[in-house]
Amino acid sequence: MASKSSVEIITEWDIVAARQLGRNEAKALGFGTVDQARITTAISELARNIYLYANIGRIEIERVDTETEKKIVVTAIDQGPGIQDIRKVMEEGYSTSGGLGAGVPGVKRLMDSLEIHSVMGEGTIIRAEKWLR
Repeated sequence: MASKSSVEIITEWDIVAARQLGRNEAKALGFGTVDQARITTAISELARNIYLYANIGRIEIERVDTETEKKIVVTAIDQGPGIQDIRKVMEEGYSTSGGLGAGVPGVKRLMDSLEIHSVMGEGTIIRAEKWLR
Protein backbone atom coordinates (compact mmCIF):
# COMPACT_ATOMS: atom_id res chain seq x y z
CA MET A 1 0.00 0.00 0.00
CA ALA A 2 1.20 3.50 -0.76
CA SER A 3 -0.22 6.83 0.30
CA LYS A 4 0.93 10.16 -1.06
CA SER A 5 0.34 13.68 0.18
CA SER A 6 1.92 17.01 -0.67
CA VAL A 7 2.48 20.55 0.55
CA GLU A 8 2.78 23.52 -1.79
CA ILE A 9 5.85 25.59 -0.88
CA ILE A 10 5.11 29.29 -1.25
CA THR A 11 5.88 30.79 2.18
CA GLU A 12 8.25 29.91 5.01
CA TRP A 13 5.28 28.50 6.95
CA ASP A 14 4.85 25.90 4.22
CA ILE A 15 8.31 24.57 5.12
CA VAL A 16 7.02 23.96 8.65
CA ALA A 17 3.90 22.23 7.28
CA ALA A 18 6.00 19.96 5.04
CA ARG A 19 8.27 19.06 7.96
CA GLN A 20 5.29 18.16 10.15
CA LEU A 21 3.67 16.08 7.42
CA GLY A 22 6.93 14.18 6.92
CA ARG A 23 7.34 13.53 10.64
CA ASN A 24 3.75 12.27 10.90
CA GLU A 25 4.14 9.96 7.89
CA ALA A 26 7.47 8.61 9.16
CA LYS A 27 6.02 7.97 12.61
CA ALA A 28 2.94 6.26 11.12
CA LEU A 29 5.19 3.92 9.14
CA GLY A 30 7.16 2.98 12.26
CA PHE A 31 10.39 4.99 12.00
CA GLY A 32 12.09 5.71 15.32
CA THR A 33 12.65 9.23 16.59
CA VAL A 34 16.20 9.50 15.17
CA ASP A 35 15.10 8.56 11.64
CA GLN A 36 12.02 10.79 11.99
CA ALA A 37 14.41 13.68 12.72
CA ARG A 38 16.58 12.75 9.72
CA ILE A 39 13.58 12.67 7.39
CA THR A 40 12.22 15.92 8.82
CA THR A 41 15.59 17.66 8.38
CA ALA A 42 15.90 16.43 4.79
CA ILE A 43 12.40 17.73 4.00
CA SER A 44 13.27 21.06 5.59
CA GLU A 45 16.37 21.43 3.40
CA LEU A 46 14.52 20.52 0.22
CA ALA A 47 11.57 22.80 1.01
CA ARG A 48 13.89 25.67 1.93
CA ASN A 49 15.69 25.27 -1.41
CA ILE A 50 12.34 25.54 -3.21
CA TYR A 51 11.48 28.66 -1.22
CA LEU A 52 14.88 30.31 -1.76
CA TYR A 53 15.67 29.39 -5.35
CA ALA A 54 12.44 28.52 -7.17
CA ASN A 55 9.93 30.64 -5.23
CA ILE A 56 7.19 28.04 -5.71
CA GLY A 57 7.01 24.27 -5.82
CA ARG A 58 5.86 21.36 -3.72
CA ILE A 59 7.06 18.60 -1.46
CA GLU A 60 5.42 15.22 -2.02
CA ILE A 61 5.65 12.59 0.68
CA GLU A 62 4.82 9.01 -0.16
CA ARG A 63 4.56 6.30 2.44
CA VAL A 64 5.25 2.88 0.88
CA ASP A 65 4.18 -0.06 3.03
CA THR A 66 4.21 -3.44 1.28
CA GLU A 67 5.24 -6.94 2.32
CA THR A 68 8.67 -6.46 0.74
CA GLU A 69 9.46 -2.82 1.52
CA LYS A 70 8.65 -0.01 3.88
CA LYS A 71 9.96 3.42 3.03
CA ILE A 72 9.30 7.13 2.87
CA VAL A 73 9.80 8.79 -0.51
CA VAL A 74 10.25 12.56 -0.46
CA THR A 75 10.05 14.38 -3.78
CA ALA A 76 10.77 18.08 -4.17
CA ILE A 77 9.34 19.50 -7.40
CA ASP A 78 9.72 23.06 -8.65
CA GLN A 79 9.44 25.07 -11.82
CA GLY A 80 12.42 27.26 -10.94
CA PRO A 81 15.48 28.16 -12.97
CA GLY A 82 17.01 24.68 -12.76
CA ILE A 83 20.42 23.61 -11.51
CA GLN A 84 23.21 24.40 -13.95
CA ASP A 85 25.86 22.14 -12.39
CA ILE A 86 24.48 19.29 -10.26
CA ARG A 87 27.98 18.03 -9.42
CA LYS A 88 28.86 21.43 -7.97
CA VAL A 89 25.64 21.53 -5.91
CA MET A 90 26.62 18.15 -4.41
CA GLU A 91 29.96 19.50 -3.15
CA GLU A 92 30.18 20.08 0.60
CA GLY A 93 30.27 23.77 1.39
CA TYR A 94 29.01 24.99 -2.00
CA SER A 95 26.33 27.65 -1.66
CA THR A 96 24.85 30.26 -3.96
CA SER A 97 22.98 31.95 -1.11
CA GLY A 98 25.90 32.47 1.28
CA GLY A 99 24.73 29.66 3.60
CA LEU A 100 26.72 26.72 4.92
CA GLY A 101 26.23 24.67 1.76
CA ALA A 102 24.93 21.65 3.67
CA GLY A 103 21.57 21.52 1.81
CA VAL A 104 21.52 18.85 -0.91
CA PRO A 105 24.69 17.03 0.25
CA GLY A 106 23.13 17.00 3.72
CA VAL A 107 19.95 15.46 2.34
CA LYS A 108 22.04 12.77 0.65
CA ARG A 109 23.72 11.95 3.99
CA LEU A 110 20.42 11.84 5.88
CA MET A 111 18.52 9.66 3.42
CA ASP A 112 19.29 6.28 1.83
CA SER A 113 19.07 7.36 -1.80
CA LEU A 114 18.96 10.63 -3.73
CA GLU A 115 18.22 11.38 -7.39
CA ILE A 116 18.28 14.80 -9.05
CA HIS A 117 16.79 15.71 -12.40
CA SER A 118 17.03 19.32 -13.49
CA VAL A 119 16.42 21.17 -16.74
CA MET A 120 17.58 24.75 -17.09
CA GLY A 121 14.62 27.11 -17.37
CA GLU A 122 12.11 24.37 -16.53
CA GLY A 123 12.79 23.25 -12.95
CA THR A 124 14.14 20.55 -10.73
CA ILE A 125 12.92 17.27 -9.25
CA ILE A 126 14.81 15.79 -6.31
CA ARG A 127 13.72 12.38 -5.04
CA ALA A 128 15.03 10.97 -1.76
CA GLU A 129 14.15 7.70 -0.01
CA LYS A 130 14.54 6.45 3.54
CA TRP A 131 13.99 2.73 4.10
CA LEU A 132 12.62 1.30 7.32
CA ARG A 133 14.97 -1.41 8.50
